[in-house]
Amino acid sequence: MCTVGDLLTERAVLGVIATLAVLGLFVMLCRARRVSTSVEDAVMDMLDRMSKASSDLRAGLTQEAADKATPHLREMLRCVAVAITDEEGTVLSWDGGANDHYEYLRDTVARAINNCHKEHVDHRKLGCELQGPCSLHSVVVVPLVVEGDVAGTLIVVSGVASKRQIRMAEETARFVSTQLELEVVQKQRQALAQAEVKALRAQISPHFVYNALNTISSLIRTDPSHARELLQEFAEFTRYSFRTDGLFTTLADELTNIHRYLTIEQARYGARLSVRLRIAPEVLQVVLPFLVLQPLVENAVRHGLAKKPGGGMLTITAEDNGNEALISVEDDGVGMDPDRLDDIKDAHQTGAHVGIGNINDRMRTVFGAEYALVVETAPSAGTKVILKVPKFARNVLPNLNIGSQMTDEPMTAEQPAIRA
Repeated sequence: MCTVGDLLTERAVLGVIATLAVLGLFVMLCRARRVSTSVEDAVMDMLDRMSKASSDLRAGLTQEAADKATPHLREMLRCVAVAITDEEGTVLSWDGGANDHYEYLRDTVARAINNCHKEHVDHRKLGCELQGPCSLHSVVVVPLVVEGDVAGTLIVVSGVASKRQIRMAEETARFVSTQLELEVVQKQRQALAQAEVKALRAQISPHFVYNALNTISSLIRTDPSHARELLQEFAEFTRYSFRTDGLFTTLADELTNIHRYLTIEQARYGARLSVRLRIAPEVLQVVLPFLVLQPLVENAVRHGLAKKPGGGMLTITAEDNGNEALISVEDDGVGMDPDRLDDIKDAHQTGAHVGIGNINDRMRTVFGAEYALVVETAPSAGTKVILKVPKFARNVLPNLNIGSQMTDEPMTAEQPAIRA
């Protein structure tokens, strides 16, 4: 099955191919024209222009983005003018001369959009009424195709008509289309990540909210002070879990929220639930996807320890491993048949093993296939889930709210192992 991450990689490759194609054609054009600067200098200038145009186009096909990109594209093509239109043929930006000729180009642009095919027309067929020499000798209009649909057109106005100029226009349009597609894919990826977080919240909250409120209500008369403390922990837990800003968090913040969850669960299970934390301080700043650890902790409590007579121990470990942090959630509960692991990893919406398929997909999408979850388990031997998280990853930024303190002592209801 093709994931959003696969699509992004595929289109990034297409972007490189389009870039190299334009670059190769530019080198040929430089040689053909025998420009005064060296080919190497021309290539460096080309790469600089492409880099600037690329970053501008990643904002989408807007007037502002087009205004920023067209000057770079015109310099790349060494032509009279470059223009970009929207899908209706309305000019978003025109850089260069002969802009008064657009009225003669409307039908040509409309044909390019309707037929999804390039159009080439020379000055003689435009009906230009200008007396004397005209800087416009040739016009190429190429559709900008994004996700299979025409999103606009690229118009290249040249002072000389040539097959090389037509091909350059086509390759440049392909480059522009690829940048616009990458922008669309990035938005899809963000939307998918947000949807996955919402799915996790929907899975986690109903049963936990019910049990937490039952626990708190049972303490209101017998121990009102403890009930108030638990209510405060519950309020902070839900505020964090249902926040709407950011798809990433720090390990410190995730552990702080896990402390809130475990404080409430210990009030419910009492001595049946023991917790041990082994956290290396140097990895507390590591950034990971929002809500990837808490569901694993919840699974360990609900499906590992709650089903074991007498309960057991939950161990959360985070250690430094060079460029990565190794994080594990382990319980000595009932365990499971290893043959069930594939089904569990594929499960996204089942009540059993909350969100583990969701978490596995998110880790792979954000960091790569090599960062999939590793699960070790056997019947009556407990379960251990291991995550590798890179210390540095592109476009992975947290909402900073760090300030947790960790210990390596067993956690009890009277002495929590994590204090915010």
